[in-house]
Amino acid sequence: MQDASPEIEVCTGSINPSEGCVTIPVVSDSCVDFTGGFSFLNDELTSAIIPGGFICTFFEDFGCTASGTGNSGTNSEVVLQEGTWDFSDVPGLSGPEDFNDSASSFSCSPI
Repeated sequence: MQDASPEIEVCTGSINPSEGCVTIPVVSDSCVDFTGGFSFLNDELTSAIIPGGFICTFFEDFGCTASGTGNSGTNSEVVLQEGTWDFSDVPGLSGPEDFNDSASSFSCSPI
């Protein structure tokens, strides 16, 4: 019997109660763009649950690349560890920031 693969849960609304949530299997170091079946998530993410043992980076741009278009070039991505996150207040590269409705892609890696 195989272990279930880890999953990340992302929501366009609240996590509890669940609103606009979808569970996505974590494939280490693979970029997930919010296109195709995930296009409803593009620039709409409000919250996420990151599984234990993983760190996930959310990007403003497709392709999991930092654009540098933010004021200081550091506000185009956020890095989140295990836990439940409200994207209106997440640890950004230059301090706390509002990343609500900003993500277009993400990538997770084991810690």
